[in-house]
Amino acid sequence: MLIRWLLWLLAGVILGGIVHFTTVLWLPRAATRDAYARLEPVTPVNSFTLLPEPTPEKAAVPFMDPAFAAAVCRYDLGSGAIKLTAPVSQAYTSVTFYNRTGVAYYAINDRAAGRRVIELDLMTTAQREALPTEEDVTAADRLIVESPTPTGLIVVRALSPEPGLRAMAAAAVSAAKCTPQP
Repeated sequence: MLIRWLLWLLAGVILGGIVHFTTVLWLPRAATRDAYARLEPVTPVNSFTLLPEPTPEKAAVPFMDPAFAAAVCRYDLGSGAIKLTAPVSQAYTSVTFYNRTGVAYYAINDRAAGRRVIELDLMTTAQREALPTEEDVTAADRLIVESPTPTGLIVVRALSPEPGLRAMAAAAVSAAKCTPQP
């Protein structure tokens, strides 16, 4: 009798685990109002748009930190690579790349960049393979990020250490550019 209950319990745990993992893996792909879909009507392709300051009642995307000013670029690599330039703010600046489904695949901050402007090229693997090899150009001269999908989001954030400095942080992220390369 005890073995029968243990088998039923084991079967229930296994079935519950299968349902749980299937739901967790499938649900993000089935969501229709993900960040990309929310930002699509208000952001042009291959251009940065300053996101409004989040409030408890309204935010462009969930879980935005009000201490950061943020700008987003919806990119499309279908017509070629993109050159990203983002000036760093006085406090802290970060750039994060997301694929179409919202998974972050690359991030860099001002401290890692070590410069006053974060500059890099974003392209697909096929576009990178088509680049001519330049022997005199090193990885320190040209940072190339490979996107796993042809479309996605680039988010630039700048810290506003005090509420009165929000305009400074917003100006820093507004100066970011994601321009298609010929």
